[in-house]
Amino acid sequence: MLGNLVRYLDSVVARDPAPRSRWEVLLYPGVWALFWHRIAHGLFRARLFFLARMVNHFSRFLTAIDIHPGATIGKNFFIDHGFTVIGETAQIGDNVTIYQCVTLGGSNPTNGVGGKRHPTLLDNVIVGSGAQIIGPVTIGRRARIGASAVVTEDVPEGATMIGVKARSTLVKAETWAKDFMPYGTPCKEPCEPVGNQRVDELEEQVAALRAQVQALVDASHEASERAVEKPSEPACKGL
Repeated sequence: MLGNLVRYLDSVVARDPAPRSRWEVLLYPGVWALFWHRIAHGLFRARLFFLARMVNHFSRFLTAIDIHPGATIGKNFFIDHGFTVIGETAQIGDNVTIYQCVTLGGSNPTNGVGGKRHPTLLDNVIVGSGAQIIGPVTIGRRARIGASAVVTEDVPEGATMIGVKARSTLVKAETWAKDFMPYGTPCKEPCEPVGNQRVDELEEQVAALRAQVQALVDASHEASERAVEKPSEPACKGL
């Protein structure tokens, strides 16, 4: 039991540069939210739904994190800061990291499979602050959900998603996302190189169109000037 706790605290320290020791991690609201959720989830599985809800509400009061007792959570789950909501049928794999103000929300139950209406996050997923993942979608292993992204469709393994509605940055998984990436998005280089390339292409097209328009204007002016300079022929030529 103690060994498992130490391994969990070490996994948090490895992902968060802020704590100077394991003792600091023990003060994190995300750690306490997970602790109380383990109890609530055990009660939920024992069909003691009211008691499970009581523990859930007590945990939410203490931590500002709302994890439904029915949610299934794997090993080394880390919520950095708080104000996160995780729905009843959400499934979270191992070594998943979620930053503040994230919602793993539900959709219309009729859209789910077997009543599932909340997301599934596979192993080593990182979800940036403010992201909203809605519905029974699956987030592939090592995927990164950028800050404030809104995800409503499945995300492939290793993809980095940004924007509203979220779209892939098209950064190759073998280039990025091999190791843990703080905050879920690459920041040293542009997040969306294809987008920057597209902007450059559009600017080149605009410049080319401007040149073509200017050439047409110049040609029109020259034609007008020649028409004015050319003497008109007599109406009765040859008379």
